[in-house]
Amino acid sequence: MDIRLQGKVVQILKEQGGQGKNGPWRKRDFILEIPGKYPKKVCITQWGEAIDQQAVQEGMDVTASVDIQSREYNGNWYTDVKAWKIEQGSGQQNAPGAPQSPPPPSTEGFEIDTKGFDDIDDDLPF
Repeated sequence: MDIRLQGKVVQILKEQGGQGKNGPWRKRDFILEIPGKYPKKVCITQWGEAIDQQAVQEGMDVTASVDIQSREYNGNWYTDVKAWKIEQGSGQQNAPGAPQSPPPPSTEGFEIDTKGFDDIDDDLPF
């Protein structure tokens, strides 16, 4: 399933890193504000080299292609929104004068099919 979120980067959080059983890791979260009658903010995580290759800046309009995964730890559930692709602007690459594709359908009230998510075994407790 391809989930794409469009909005403005309103905050970039401090990069984090450490040493896991598979070697060093690094991640950075940013807050994406999705426009609408009641704008919503989503914390999105970039991992590893994507932090540099698909860099974001505050105030930038982006389209983030993400995977969403929840997992349980000590009876509590934690949800990650991980970006696997970031594009500046709306993410549409139509040539000038080409017909515009319709906007993506609303994700309000959608269900997530978790069959396609990879099982992640990492050292983090959440």
